[in-house]
Amino acid sequence: MKFRHVKTVASLLIGGGALALGLSFSPAARAQEEVRIGFLAPRTGIFTAIGVDMTNGFQMYLDEHKGMLGGAKVTFIVEDTQGKPDTAVAKAKKLILQDKVHMLVGGLLASTAYALAPVSTAEKTLYIGSSATADDIAQRQVDKYPYVALSTWVPSLPNHPLGQWACDQGYKKIAAVAADYAFGYEQLGGFQKGFEDCGGKIVQKIWTPLGTKDFGPYIPSIKTDADAIFTLMVGPMSLQFPKQLRAAGNKKPIVAGGTSYDEFVLPFMGDEVVGDVSALQYSAAIETPKNEAFVKRYRGKYDKVPSYYSEGNYSTAQLIDEALAKTGGKFPGPVEFIKNMASIKLDAVRGPVQLDLATKSPIQNIYIKKVEKKKMFGYPKEELWNTVIKTYPAVGTFYTYDKAKFLAQPVYSRDFPPCKFCE
Repeated sequence: MKFRHVKTVASLLIGGGALALGLSFSPAARAQEEVRIGFLAPRTGIFTAIGVDMTNGFQMYLDEHKGMLGGAKVTFIVEDTQGKPDTAVAKAKKLILQDKVHMLVGGLLASTAYALAPVSTAEKTLYIGSSATADDIAQRQVDKYPYVALSTWVPSLPNHPLGQWACDQGYKKIAAVAADYAFGYEQLGGFQKGFEDCGGKIVQKIWTPLGTKDFGPYIPSIKTDADAIFTLMVGPMSLQFPKQLRAAGNKKPIVAGGTSYDEFVLPFMGDEVVGDVSALQYSAAIETPKNEAFVKRYRGKYDKVPSYYSEGNYSTAQLIDEALAKTGGKFPGPVEFIKNMASIKLDAVRGPVQLDLATKSPIQNIYIKKVEKKKMFGYPKEELWNTVIKTYPAVGTFYTYDKAKFLAQPVYSRDFPPCKFCE
């Protein structure tokens, strides 16, 4: 294991390692403002590669800013959650009680977000969920967790407009295959509401266990009279489902939650996914000078195209940077810091982002993306890219819905919305 020291950063992870190195500061150094950030990411287990993308995005921003955020030196301590909520809780308590961090950042999986939120409340410590997101933390439970903010999205957010888009394509009936956990419920729930509100019908829901590798037991049962398939996969599942679906002879159009085709998995996919559509707040193929420059810097540094996990954590570091600058690099406490974040109109790589103080979650562009094989940004080879085919601007947690009516319904779950058109 090799460690590279950025002048003012207390730890840096390289490759798939899971260790963080803390540095002690001299009295002279301590006289300067210091902000301690505890970063939670899976560094072992099936989500290791995602954890690397998360860490790389945040670390890249730190590297580009000489280990400083808002004028303060940063001690960056990374802990391995193993992709498990109980491990994330244990590591969060260690970071708070032992390492004395000012804030927690990161996490992965909705179940992790729901597990970390009570820790944040109990310890009165800021938690910025940069990859671990959960609908209800920004909705019915927003007041229950006053020290939690979500910097990238809530799971249902991209799929409300995706449901509308599917209607606009003329799809009438859609069968759904999704990962069987909180994130899958909220992703499918958002799509179902968006699709059925404009006259579409979800005619089937198939739930597959998180981490499923063999979809053979599920694919034959997909309804043949469906116009398209909605799918939500995450991690290695994303690679296997479309490959096995097409190998089984199913050629129906795919409309998917964004993690199914994010740049984390896209480079490992084949021509079987060309034409498949998904929705997310980021695509590496956004054709803006800011994103093109980011893609080139990230690819030059890490030899891969950035994923949403990379961009989301890079922009989270940017948001923290600008919020700290408002107080001269001093951390003002979690409540005031969230207010400072919400006052910023962030010019992020992915586009304009502003934290809605009422939900403590972003208002931002949602991109409908189609997988295409093409050359981009001057790279000489044809590659798979998530080409943006439609942009829904300024999408927030409640999309176009009346907030009071939306909150009166149950949280999206395995059973809600009910599958009223399923047989």
